[in-house]
Amino acid sequence: MVTTSAHPSHAADPLALNLKINEIFFSLQGETSTAGLPTIFIRLTGCPLRCQYCDTEYAFYDGEKQSIGTIIETIRDYNTRYVTVTGGEPLAQKNCLPLLSVLCDAGYRVSLETSGAMDISDVDPRVVRILDLKTPGSNEVNRNRYQNIKELTRNDEVKFVICDRNDYEWAREILDRYSLDDICSVLFSPGHTQLSATDLADWILADQLPVRFQMQLHKSLWGDVKGR
Repeated sequence: MVTTSAHPSHAADPLALNLKINEIFFSLQGETSTAGLPTIFIRLTGCPLRCQYCDTEYAFYDGEKQSIGTIIETIRDYNTRYVTVTGGEPLAQKNCLPLLSVLCDAGYRVSLETSGAMDISDVDPRVVRILDLKTPGSNEVNRNRYQNIKELTRNDEVKFVICDRNDYEWAREILDRYSLDDICSVLFSPGHTQLSATDLADWILADQLPVRFQMQLHKSLWGDVKGR
């Protein structure tokens, strides 16, 4: 039985709240510190950003409304405790917040993939927040909400998608300016078609950066396939 936390902004019956869902699928986590673990992905529809390298444009508009109760029933079929809520930009839907809390209440280990543009202060503290700070190469660097950095804890992670050497230098400067590695884990990932993974790995080693190099495991396994 799912119990619900008493968050003041949540409705009395959060299970009845609706979200627009693009897809729910089961795969291996392709990124972050839990890469390789079987994970349920809940992809929400909609995003206010238009990053030039976006690989989920199909989630901008397509989807159907589902109640949180229906979502919980759907994911019970999968034998894992790991759930990632992603998008699009999941926090663009206000009912994402009660969804995250209900998932935590149900005993799942929950992570949230969110851009650097949305306020993360009201996200349930049990959730691992993967904050994707947008580099200049994304064409959305001006959307970063740097106030989010003060909300981060050791439970969270910051990700940079690096498209070129300029992005790398920018990310290195942000890493130093905010002492990000003292706050949480920091992830550097090469843009899938923009930058050689070997080049990024060499730069990180040459500068001895305190970051985790990562590649998109799911793309190495299955390519650009929806639902993977």
